[in-house]
Amino acid sequence: MRKKLKNVETFLIFGGPSLFTFTAVVLIPLAFGLYLTFTNWNMATGTHAFIGFDNYKYIISDQKYLGQLLFTIEYSLLSVVISNVGAFLLGLVLTEGFKGQTFFRTGFFTPNLIGGLILGYLWQFLFTQVLPFMGQKYGWAIFQTSWLSDTTKAFWALVIVNSWQLMGYLMIVYIAGFVSVPADLLEAASIDGAEKFRKITSIILPLSIPSIVVCLFLSLSRSFLTYDLNLALTNGGPYGSTELASFHIVQKAFLSNEYGMGQAEAVVLFIVVAAIALTQSSLMKRLEVEA
Repeated sequence: MRKKLKNVETFLIFGGPSLFTFTAVVLIPLAFGLYLTFTNWNMATGTHAFIGFDNYKYIISDQKYLGQLLFTIEYSLLSVVISNVGAFLLGLVLTEGFKGQTFFRTGFFTPNLIGGLILGYLWQFLFTQVLPFMGQKYGWAIFQTSWLSDTTKAFWALVIVNSWQLMGYLMIVYIAGFVSVPADLLEAASIDGAEKFRKITSIILPLSIPSIVVCLFLSLSRSFLTYDLNLALTNGGPYGSTELASFHIVQKAFLSNEYGMGQAEAVVLFIVVAAIALTQSSLMKRLEVEA
């Protein structure tokens, strides 16, 4: 008994502060947030009443939110493909061992250190001022008008900026995977006459599946939860055509004062993201091989 009390005391001394902080910062807000999804909480008046599953029933029939959810899925999938392909190729190039590759790694990683709001305003200036000026000066038709004033081009602007920001971060993960590939396997393949492309597809790619799983998960979660970039770059425009689900949730909760509804929409978004992320992780895990 005394030993058990001693173990409990030791745990409370070393693990207690962390447990208390996790409970106060994560568990309690999570539980309270879930409770709010079953209420009609009004931010302006502070009043609320328990309404059961009415918020979730409304979401199922809310064509605007469902449309923005599908738009977010399309945006996220394109961002994931572009950012991961680009990061994979950058990782391959920057593990060749040429002089100055560390400098280039740092340069490509830097955009990830810039906040989404600042990044959005920088690219907004680029899309509305710099590129139209260059397009008119040099006759580049695709850039002669601002991309952010066109519904289709504004969508692609979001995808490009998000992919550009993610690429440097994912590149670091891929590089970590590439350098862990056994050198003797690559050397044996070279002796057998395998060319660079064959070594990539038959050795590097299969042994990099753990890195791919991590990168897909990170890029999926970050793309689905994009808000600051959406706010700064397009602000949901033009004509509300680029409102992502997270942008809509914030508008609903804090501008429309429908906090309960906003919380319910956030829970639905979390379920969608979790389902997609867990599915891709499970499928990709089956492709893992041992060196």
